[in-house]
Amino acid sequence: MTAAVPEPEPEPALDPAGPEVVLGGTDPIRPEIRPEPASLFGPRSARAFGPEGPLVIADTGHHRLVIHQSLPEHDGSPADLVLGQPDFQTEGRNAGRDEPTPETLNVPVGVCPIGPGLAVADGWNNRVLIWHRFPERSGQPADLVLGQTDFRGQAPNRGRNEADPGSMHWPFQVLTLGDSLWVADTGNRRVLVWRCLPTENGQPADWCIGQSDLHSRSDNGGQQADRHSLRWPHDLTRVGDRGLAVADAGNNRILVWNDFPRNFSVPADCVLGQADFEGVDHNRGRYWPTADALNMPYAVASDARGRLLVADTANSRLVGYRPCQAGTPNPWIPTDLTGQPHFGAKGDNRNRLPERDSLCWPYGLQITQDLAVVADTGNHRVLLWRVVGG
Repeated sequence: MTAAVPEPEPEPALDPAGPEVVLGGTDPIRPEIRPEPASLFGPRSARAFGPEGPLVIADTGHHRLVIHQSLPEHDGSPADLVLGQPDFQTEGRNAGRDEPTPETLNVPVGVCPIGPGLAVADGWNNRVLIWHRFPERSGQPADLVLGQTDFRGQAPNRGRNEADPGSMHWPFQVLTLGDSLWVADTGNRRVLVWRCLPTENGQPADWCIGQSDLHSRSDNGGQQADRHSLRWPHDLTRVGDRGLAVADAGNNRILVWNDFPRNFSVPADCVLGQADFEGVDHNRGRYWPTADALNMPYAVASDARGRLLVADTANSRLVGYRPCQAGTPNPWIPTDLTGQPHFGAKGDNRNRLPERDSLCWPYGLQITQDLAVVADTGNHRVLLWRVVGG
């Protein structure tokens, strides 16, 4: 019998002293969460738009975005603005309306800057909303919609079974790379790409990754998982000056392209979380995690040190990967960990009540300079936490 290979001793991915600021959160014994300027309900994404702010949080369960005009310095700081609802005390899908409008949201998830403005993946309205300028008042309507022909549209793929270049099904994240726009169109198992920032409602995408054309939507392109395929892509981030990483949660892996893919069917260069491009199982088919396995990773971010930080969501941890020598079989090595005591552990909040430095199903992760913004979804909070190591 071969002895088990010991797991490496991890370095901390984020400051072991814990987050500097905790926003939201709730009493785990009485978890009622009413919409208020300082409350959050299952936030799935958050992003600092600069080192001083503003901070935008997708307060998903309350169907709204809350905006802090500057980066909060204290726990429980109230937000300054709200989008998607007429005020901070209102909740409900599309503000209680039967159909969406430019002012409403229905399970908002990913947020990102787009030029001087703001974009949000409005998940259950199956659309992306864009504000050309950063909002200055609560309830401000969006200027542009993608995924639907107008602001009243809501149905997945505009009511058709087949996808098309202008439709979406449960989009989860948005990213700008120079003048191009990228959308993780999760339910269609693809990442849509516009070569130039869209200027018209419902403007069709130019191409995608994950499918061989803009009308297909099968898991892994209808084939076995490989270097080209996706199943539930949820997040994407720039890697270095010209690379791209996609959190392919349904295949329990991260795909990395060394150069931005620029057309259909460009193969990924490496995979994290699986032994090869055909592997798809949670934790590589094991119950307990290891350093090199992932379980439904919903988010990925890169830091100034050249590392990739992965929200390994179902293992309730963050795993940091450091680059090693190019051309080696595995150019990314898992070395850093936050949320669990070692690489073989899992469990929400380390199987205890929430603590300041514990995690419960972290869905969102973004890094600005040395500040990580973590959407600690299961704990109904957002953590502002300094990056360490490197």
